Amino acid sequence: MNANHTAQIAETIETGMTESDREGAIAVLAEALSNQHVLYLKTRNFHWNLKGARFNSLHGFFEEQYGKLEIAIDATAERIRMLGGVAPGSMAEFLGGATLTESPGAIISGEEAVAALLKDHNAIIRDLRKQIPRCETDFNDVGTADFLTAQLQAHEEVAWMLRSLLE
Repeated sequence: MNANHTAQIAETIETGMTESDREGAIAVLAEALSNQHVLYLKTRNFHWNLKGARFNSLHGFFEEQYGKLEIAIDATAERIRMLGGVAPGSMAEFLGGATLTESPGAIISGEEAVAALLKDHNAIIRDLRKQIPRCETDFNDVGTADFLTAQLQAHEEVAWMLRSLLE
């Protein structure tokens, strides 16, 4: 978990989790949300600045992917609120809390874009594999573990598709 995440508890809720457990789960979710935003912007950037023989198919594929990320971003922020937390909402917070790095706007080939997105999806998958058991065991939050498991599966599917595009 990124040290820049400080869980902000906005309200008291009585659902069987301690405040400390909720803070831990919220911090995990805030990092996931931050990474989702970085990946969303990177995917959009590549959608806009793509060049090459596979432009049309990759342009459409990237658009589909950032659309799915928009939905995941909203669901993650809402999960933070369900736990009584405050979802990060500024680019500074997202960049400070993310483990992924940005890509500046520049013309990029399809192969480079696919490889960069695959690298990020794989990084998220590895991180979620560590965080899911922590949510369940350390933070007594099977709901967030289950939520993140669905996110993991979505990233695994995209990683598979990206790997297939590179072969």
